[in-house]
Amino acid sequence: MAISSKYEPVFDLIKSMSKAEKRNFKLYATRLSGNQEAKFLALFDALDASDEYDEQRILARCPIKKEQLPNMKAHLYKQILVSIRLLNVQHSEPMQLREQIDFARILYDKGLYRPCVKILDKALEQALSLEQYAAALDIIDFQKQIESLNTQADSIYRVETLTRQATEMCRRSQTINDLSRISMQLYGLYLTLGYARTQKDLDLILHYFKPRLLRYVNAELSFLERFYYYEAMAWYNYIQHDFLRSYKYARRWVELFDSDPQMKRLMYDNYMKGYARLLEGLYLMRSYQRFTKALAQFEFECEAIGSINDNAVLISQLIIFVSKLNKHFFEGSFDEGIALIPDIEEFIARFDRQLNLHNKMLLYYKIACLYFGMGNYIKCIHFLGRITATRDPQIRRDLQCFARILTLIASYEAGIDYNLDYQIKSVFRFLVKMNDMGQVQREMLAFLKRLNSIYENEVKEQLAVLYERLKPYENHPYERRAFYYLDILSWLESKMSGLSVATIIRRKFEAGE
Repeated sequence: MAISSKYEPVFDLIKSMSKAEKRNFKLYATRLSGNQEAKFLALFDALDASDEYDEQRILARCPIKKEQLPNMKAHLYKQILVSIRLLNVQHSEPMQLREQIDFARILYDKGLYRPCVKILDKALEQALSLEQYAAALDIIDFQKQIESLNTQADSIYRVETLTRQATEMCRRSQTINDLSRISMQLYGLYLTLGYARTQKDLDLILHYFKPRLLRYVNAELSFLERFYYYEAMAWYNYIQHDFLRSYKYARRWVELFDSDPQMKRLMYDNYMKGYARLLEGLYLMRSYQRFTKALAQFEFECEAIGSINDNAVLISQLIIFVSKLNKHFFEGSFDEGIALIPDIEEFIARFDRQLNLHNKMLLYYKIACLYFGMGNYIKCIHFLGRITATRDPQIRRDLQCFARILTLIASYEAGIDYNLDYQIKSVFRFLVKMNDMGQVQREMLAFLKRLNSIYENEVKEQLAVLYERLKPYENHPYERRAFYYLDILSWLESKMSGLSVATIIRRKFEAGE
């Protein structure tokens, strides 16, 4: 499907609809009558038949004037959402909950208080079981409003009970709000900077986030409170390069959902994101056996929950693709990994609107590394170009920086070194601007800059010197981050030994290194 360059909500909504949803909408729309409805149905058919949004072509196919089009699109958008809601409400507990509150409101407005209270009591029970505290507070406010009309003696006791429940829910809501804010702040920090780059970064994380998280260490937490706490702790440790602790909290995160199938189904997206943290932690800890076992388990779980809706498909497929690429990096099986690329590109095209820039950049970078590992440097440079062309320098600055360094290395390997000095200066300036000039990056750029003045018979000696300079940083508290993005040491070993990068990595894998 061609991707429309202009964002049109109604067009994107129609293109996201399943055959069942389109069929249901047609049935729903034909219940309505009048010329207005006939027009919006014709607009639906025209948009559905189009591969991309072309306003002139749409108007030519519909009995709609240009000045009517904005209102007609808004009307169609609303009617589609209503029809999808009617179709999906039976499969969504939060939607069922809101539906019950709406039913109670209808009964209340008719003065039918007794059946209204009965519905609200059941709705409150459901809201509490799902930990939908915002909805529960709305229900309690509604119940208190009804009790104010009650003349029975037990009304005061019932209001007191409702008030106590509301107080407890407000407290839990505050905790959830606090923990979710911390988690989002940490995630936002990662999206901007990646891993901690300097001691200053580590100090910021420790001094700002640690005291806020410590207050919940021994607290008695509900399901949602525990989820946000585990999520925050996973990110807190991950950014600090403490992958073992990050993995442990990610495992608790996943096990929390495994222990409650109802919440797993309700919060499927957060459950799958927990698996993403768990798999990433195992990959960075180089724990191959546990990694492959967890990946197989995740794929099994996705058979049940990965097809719930388009969002579940998007999240599950993204995690599976990233993890399968990581598996090939583990094994050094780059040639086999290339078979994944057509499926990944099809996935990116299908979910172009929904995939955020961070996830696209991550996939492009891993594909580039795959091509680098198999020695196809031109393809590597091509995919890195999709990252370096990014207009927003604040999104994954780390990937943007290392994509430029890898481009330099791939250009050198491909023999495209006629303007290498200019490229090095450009990359140097970019890294300084992004405040991402670590010692490993300095050594790499200095080596590449010296290449033009080194005789061919001296290259291996200089490579060995660079290897010895970089090797101590492999376990450095924050300089080691460079090796998460580029397996520089394996590349240097391949250049010194005359073997391919894939062979070097495969030998390390087989030796259990």
